[in-house]
Amino acid sequence: MKIMSEVNKSIYSIIVLVAVFLAATGCDLTEAPKDSTTQDAVFSSETGLQLYTNSFYEYLPSADDITRGDGMSDYGATRSLGTIDFIIPGAWTAETHDQGWDWGRLRNINYFLVNNLNEDVPQEVRNHYSGIARFFRAWFYFDKVKRFGDVPWIDEPLDVDDPRLEGNRDSREVVMNHILEDLDFAIQNIRQNEVSSRTEITKTVALALKSRVALFEGTFRKYNSWLGLEGSADVWLSEAADASKQIMDGGAYSLYTGAGPEFSYRELFITDAPNSAEDILSVVSDEALGVRHTANWWLTSGTFGIGLNFTRQFINTYLMQDGTPFTDMPGHETLTFTEEVQNRDLRLSQTIRTPGYTRINAGAVVSAPPTFTYTQTGYQPIKWVVDDIGVDGGSNNTNSVTIFRYAEVLLNYAEAKAELGELNTSDWQQTIGALRERAGITGGINTLPVQADPYLQEVYFPDINDAVLLEIRRERGIELAFEAIRFDDIRRWGRGELMEQKWRGFYVPAANTYMDLSGDGEPNVYFYTTPDAPQDQIEGVQYVDVNREDFILSDGDSGELMWLPNIQKEWQQRKYLYPIPQVHIQRNTNLNQNPGW
Repeated sequence: MKIMSEVNKSIYSIIVLVAVFLAATGCDLTEAPKDSTTQDAVFSSETGLQLYTNSFYEYLPSADDITRGDGMSDYGATRSLGTIDFIIPGAWTAETHDQGWDWGRLRNINYFLVNNLNEDVPQEVRNHYSGIARFFRAWFYFDKVKRFGDVPWIDEPLDVDDPRLEGNRDSREVVMNHILEDLDFAIQNIRQNEVSSRTEITKTVALALKSRVALFEGTFRKYNSWLGLEGSADVWLSEAADASKQIMDGGAYSLYTGAGPEFSYRELFITDAPNSAEDILSVVSDEALGVRHTANWWLTSGTFGIGLNFTRQFINTYLMQDGTPFTDMPGHETLTFTEEVQNRDLRLSQTIRTPGYTRINAGAVVSAPPTFTYTQTGYQPIKWVVDDIGVDGGSNNTNSVTIFRYAEVLLNYAEAKAELGELNTSDWQQTIGALRERAGITGGINTLPVQADPYLQEVYFPDINDAVLLEIRRERGIELAFEAIRFDDIRRWGRGELMEQKWRGFYVPAANTYMDLSGDGEPNVYFYTTPDAPQDQIEGVQYVDVNREDFILSDGDSGELMWLPNIQKEWQQRKYLYPIPQVHIQRNTNLNQNPGW
C-alpha cells in the first residue's frame, strides 16, 4: 500500500472531521447543537474552512431543478395537473401542503459564521469564507421571502430551548435588509478571481444574485400595492441596476456569439462545458461519477415528466426578424405552423422544434418534427435537449445547466433602469439591442421603442403603457424561457392572473387531412375528429384524435389546438404568497398565517 504523505494525512484528517462535524450540525432548527472536539480542527485552517463551505454547494439548485423549473408558468402547458395544483381551485391548502418551512440548512450556515473566529487564520481568509456562507444565507432567505413573505430572521444556531424559536415572523423589510447586508458583505469579501469552470462562488456570482434579488424585490413592491411598500421600490431597483452595472463594467463576461457564422443561442444549453463568455455560474455533470440529469427524458417522453410545452400566446411574442411584432401581420391567427415560424427571431427555432430541426438516431441524422406523443400544443421545446436520441430514456444528460448567465444581468439592468425612468439609448443598445442583434433581429436594436405593442397590452400587461417596459418584458420572457424564472417574474409584476390562460396550440386549417410540419412537403400529422383514425395510414405519420374532452380544435373541425380546454385555473391575490403549513402554526401558536389562507 502506498504510504500517505504527512500533508495528505492532515488534509484527509480534516475531511473526516468536517464530515463528522457537519453530520452533527446539519440538523433541524429546533434540535440542540452537538458539541464536538472537531471544532478547532475545522476552524483553525483554510483547508477546514474550505471543506466546510464546500458543503453549502449542495444547496444550489440542481440541473433538474432548473430544467424543470418552469413547470408552473403562464407559458407552459402540461399534462400533469399535479404540477399546477397551486392554481386549481381548492387543491392547495395550508393543511394539505407542508413544503418550504424548513430550516436545517440555515443552522449549518449560521454555525459556520458564529464559529469562524480563529485568529490563527488570517482575517482576509476568514472573511472570504464567511462571504461564501453569507451568500448562501442570503439565497436561503430570498427563497423563503419569495414563498412566505414575512419569516423569522435567525442568524445564530439556536438551542432547542431558545425562546426565539417560539416567536412570530420578522417583517419582510427587516429580512430583506439583512439579505442585502449579507450580499454586500459577500461582494466585498469573496475573492475576485473568476473561475474558468464557472462552478464556484465568486464576487461576480454574488453580484449576479444581488442583481436578481434586488430586481425581484423592487418590482414586487412596486406592482403589489397590497404590501404597502411601493415607496421603497426604487431603492431596490437602484441596487439591482448598480449590481448589474458592476458586472457589465467588469469586462469578464459577454454575450456568446459562436465560433462560426451560424446563430449559436442553443449552444449555451446543450454543451457539456459551461460557456466561458456568458455563463457566470453553472451546474456541471460528471459522467465518470455518474452525475447526470434528465432534461432529454423530461422534455421528450410521453410518460416520464409532465409533457411541458409552450402556448401559442407566448410563441406569438417572438418578433419578426425585421423587428416588427408577428401579431401585426394581417391573418397571423390562421397561419399554419410552417408559415408562422418563418422569418422570426432566430431564438424561436432554437427553443422549439421547427422545420429543419433534426436529431441523431444511432449515428443517422433524422428529421424531428413535433411529436404528439409528447406535445399537445405543437410547440415542443428543444432548449436543454441534446440531439442524440439515445440520451432520451433516462438520467443520461451531461450538458451543463446555467444558474446565472450574462444575458440575465443585461435584462436585469435594462428593466431596473427602465422602472427608474433612467434607461437611455446607449443602455438599450448594450442590453436589449445586443440580445436581439444576436438573435438575427435587424430593426429597433439601436433606438428606444416609442409605440406600445397592443398584443402585449391586451394579452399580457394591460396596465403597462410604456413601450420600453413592454419590450423589455417581451425580451426577458423569450431569452430566459425555461430557465426557472418565469413564475417569479409574473408574480413580481403583479400578473398572477396570467396563470389562468387557456392552453392554446398551433392553428389547424382543417381536421381529417394531412399536415406537413417539416416543411418538406411530406405529411407528418393527421388530426382527426371522426370516431376512429383512417384505416389506410401512411407510415411515419402521427394520427391524433382531437375529438376528445381533453383535446379539441377551437372551432370544431378547424382552429387552434386546445389542451384541457375545460380545466379550471384560478388566481387570487392570496397566491402571491404561499401559506405557512398549518402543522407549524399548531406547533408555534405565535406564528400568524398569511392573508387569505
